[in-house]
Amino acid sequence: MNRLAQIITKIIDFFYPPFRKVMSEQLFRYAACGGGNMVLDWVLYFLIYNFVIGHDLVYITLPFREGTGVGLCLTPHIATLCIVFPITLLTGFWLQKYVTFTASQLNGWRQFFRYVTIVALNLAVNYFGLKLCVEVWGWYPTPSKMVITLITVAISYLGQKYYSFRVKK
Repeated sequence: MNRLAQIITKIIDFFYPPFRKVMSEQLFRYAACGGGNMVLDWVLYFLIYNFVIGHDLVYITLPFREGTGVGLCLTPHIATLCIVFPITLLTGFWLQKYVTFTASQLNGWRQFFRYVTIVALNLAVNYFGLKLCVEVWGWYPTPSKMVITLITVAISYLGQKYYSFRVKK
């Protein structure tokens, strides 16, 4: 995995020189990794929403005792979010830990817990943002997801830099 991180870092750093005057190397790596993960999120969201979920309500039965269960109904845009979220959570953490914030000396599990905390905040923003955009304002789900993602980028960068992967002084 370290070899893959080195390859990704070299590719990102190859494109860095024209941006040297406007942003730090770390911010550029964050933007590249976050942007790549964001595109992965959007592509997965589009594919799963349109070709797996198929715009249908998703019914889930949660068994609590034998023969009984509690039903749960998810709208297609929220069900898609539930499927895509764990995938991009793991890819995002890996990229930030091994490509962007490599100087952090915090324990890996502590980093992951903190990363998940920031991502949980972003998940709440995503959830309520999708509810507002799709169900209240009537926007299409995929563009709504894109707009909301742009809002969460600032929250994420500040949280990851100063909390999840902070460098001990």
